[in-house]
Amino acid sequence: MKSRINGLNFHNTKVYVIGDVILDEYFLGDVKRLSPEAPVPIVHVKSKTKTLGGAGNVALNLKSLGCTAKLFGIRGNDDGGKDLSDILQKNNIENFLYVDKSKPTTKKTRVIGHGQQLLRLDEEEPWEISERDSDILYELFLKNIEEADAVILSDYNKGVLVGNLPQKIISVCRKNNIPVFVDPKRINWERYNGATGITPNLSEFEEITGVKVNNNEKLLINEANKLKRKHSIEWMVLTRGAEGICLFGENGVPSYYKATAREVFDVSGAGDTVIATLAACVASGIDFKNSTETANIAAGIVVGKIGSQPIQLRELEAELRMFELGVKGIGNGKYLSVESAEVKSKSWQANGEKVIFSYGSFDILNSGHIHLFTQAKELGNKLIIAVRNDEAITKLKGDNFPLLKEQERIDVLSALSLIDVIILFDDDKLDEIVTYLKPDFVVKASDNKTDKLGISDIVESYGGIIQLIPFLNRKIKK
Repeated sequence: MKSRINGLNFHNTKVYVIGDVILDEYFLGDVKRLSPEAPVPIVHVKSKTKTLGGAGNVALNLKSLGCTAKLFGIRGNDDGGKDLSDILQKNNIENFLYVDKSKPTTKKTRVIGHGQQLLRLDEEEPWEISERDSDILYELFLKNIEEADAVILSDYNKGVLVGNLPQKIISVCRKNNIPVFVDPKRINWERYNGATGITPNLSEFEEITGVKVNNNEKLLINEANKLKRKHSIEWMVLTRGAEGICLFGENGVPSYYKATAREVFDVSGAGDTVIATLAACVASGIDFKNSTETANIAAGIVVGKIGSQPIQLRELEAELRMFELGVKGIGNGKYLSVESAEVKSKSWQANGEKVIFSYGSFDILNSGHIHLFTQAKELGNKLIIAVRNDEAITKLKGDNFPLLKEQERIDVLSALSLIDVIILFDDDKLDEIVTYLKPDFVVKASDNKTDKLGISDIVESYGGIIQLIPFLNRKIKK
């Protein structure tokens, strides 16, 4: 069994995804009044983003974890389909999306104000893959199957995983000793017979069993094991929202994992993160119980993000480190990728909040740093701290530095309530980070009188302000 505390390594792990690919679009803005035309909020849109949804989001999660992901599915010959292909190419996800000229690309548009989803608009048509196209998709899958360490069937009930295609995929995978994981969206589970693992949520579980469990654990256990036996499924990972995850294995005795989220902004895509993390862990050699616990922690991170954003390996490792050292939840999901921090920053600014940004090595945290953070936070609402990575500090100060590794420095900073988000940076990339985030204030201590990293022009170009904080005098009176 692999130990997670020594780090997760999915570099050589290949996981393939087949299913319904969806284009997710987000309108982010603020809400200040109701419409005079109807009792609905007026959202002043500040930014728009497009990303992968459905099976595409599963593949994006796998890629963000460091896996090699391949995606199989159908898209329309329209602007939405072209957007999907562009996003996949941008994220270097190899894909085999068959273009159906008669089918529109499924698109979900979410309107978010004050960090909360207010409305979702779905653009789709009822559709099922033809037998001919199903055979084409299966042949594409077969040509690549020998390299796979695991396969995920991402069923969003949009028309791809119908007929005998799921059973053909499960059958050939089992013959090749490749684990198959299913995210179900249908009442007919016969198509999933023989899967290695399945990840229904509670409403899907109650729909398929026809039983309302109502927190009756005995009833839940009985129905789950009946369902497993009926469909010859080895493991069932039941996601229960705020109640966490319940795992049913070979002996029928469940294992419970409490939800880890502290703040829930958006549950969109949480199921995709669960099945992607679960499959990646199992495929890399981690046992099923530890894989499920890791997937549960990953879900707790992504529901704290705005919109359907994938789990990043570094932020998962940061949270796992806290969890396995017994300091559960202290990180509060603060450590983010630059991409995740950008979305969060835009959402805050769309709500009228001021974002403050500061950066440094923070090799040994002292009272001067606390003074800097305190003064910086008074300028606005949200504080983002960029921490210089180990390689950058060594390059800057020499081979004897850093004194503390980057993960330890992140752990310490995560415990400070003044800080809302932490990212890693290299000096050569700081200008790109500031361009992405566009913080309202960039803060440094006043002893830093020269802009060695050349970001002043960037900050001024979008109307931001560089603020120097008076250096703390730490002299002790005798």
